[in-house]
Amino acid sequence: MKLTLKSMLLLGVLSISVFAINSNQFINSIECNQTIDKEFFQICYDYDLKAAKAVSYILFGDLVNENNIDKRPSFKVERAIDRRYRASTSDYKSSGYDRGHLACDASFDWSKESLNATYSLANIIPQARKVNRYTWSKAERYARYVAVSLGEVNIINVVKYPDTPKRVGKHGIAVPEGYYKVLYNKEQNFTRCLYYENDNNITTSEDNLGDHVVDCNIVGDLLQKRTCSSFDTWEEAQEWFEDHNPGWKRLDGNKDGIACQGLR
Repeated sequence: MKLTLKSMLLLGVLSISVFAINSNQFINSIECNQTIDKEFFQICYDYDLKAAKAVSYILFGDLVNENNIDKRPSFKVERAIDRRYRASTSDYKSSGYDRGHLACDASFDWSKESLNATYSLANIIPQARKVNRYTWSKAERYARYVAVSLGEVNIINVVKYPDTPKRVGKHGIAVPEGYYKVLYNKEQNFTRCLYYENDNNITTSEDNLGDHVVDCNIVGDLLQKRTCSSFDTWEEAQEWFEDHNPGWKRLDGNKDGIACQGLR
């Protein structure tokens, strides 16, 4: 069924997500090797993947269509990351993938500072060309539409990687399996989650935004993959468990509120 932006917005307001979404669940010291604050958005960066795992930000309706700077800057190495773990522009040359933004440049082109921030390579992932140019771009336009309609909207872009990802470039940048776009405004009781496969072989002619809508609990399931072996100490496990209250069965089998007792 083909859905308009207006109907997608209405469905988001009417939907209720069991999973309580919060950007801190995806961007924290346990999930991320390094959290990079770009002032306008935050990046959860992974040293092994040499790429972002998640990016979060707020889109303000009165800014997303403000100014709209035409000239785009060049991509830049993220110098806040140690050179051992960061990507370079050459990693994408002849890779078969676009340099895909997580925090979208078109949503931040209201000032030179905000636009420049989106061109940090820490904000970039290897993105299938058709997805970047024709389907994911629809999700980005939808996010701006929601921001204008509701006044503001929180965005979390969560990247899904396979256990053994393909690598590109001399630095071995991990190629995602897909990515989620989570939109929410708690005051307006709005939640909407979308998923896109990172597939170069998709057909775009009949692509519809509604085809990508998923249950937001699926995004929460990414967090549930953690087991006690994911942590070095009991303190780390308990901190993560409490931050993701009410926690997950894999960490608290006897439901006594204490995670990973074998680590104590």
